Amino acid sequence: MLPSENRLRRRQDFATAVKRGRRAGRPLLVVHLNRDGAAGGRTDRNSDTSPHVAEGSPSARAGFVVSKAVGPAVVRNLVKRRLRHLVRDRLALLPAGSLIVVRALPPAGAASYLDLEQDLDAALRRLLRAEPTGSAPTGAGR
Repeated sequence: MLPSENRLRRRQDFATAVKRGRRAGRPLLVVHLNRDGAAGGRTDRNSDTSPHVAEGSPSARAGFVVSKAVGPAVVRNLVKRRLRHLVRDRLALLPAGSLIVVRALPPAGAASYLDLEQDLDAALRRLLRAEPTGSAPTGAGR
């Protein structure tokens, strides 16, 4: 399970990660990473009083999008559980305060855990070696 302080819940946070962040597409999933997610920040009422919010720098937060195109509810939930587990183990690699949204594509429904892991790792490697947001768009110069 992904800890409460590491979850994206608000539509605005998802939109910030998708619109302002960098994107890396793979055959099974698309990963959006906004390194300066703290600027899009925690302005909700409970952020200051929540016992789950760590003191100091904000932790990286993750959200998942698994549409009906992936498959029936059982398959979608399986894909979400697998992705949550994979991202939880990789949160320490992300800059503090960053927002990450993992969107599963339809082939993810038939993919194995290992296939999802390989695609997620490849996407994160690409995003983390890329220059910070505000530079040339992903795929520029190719």
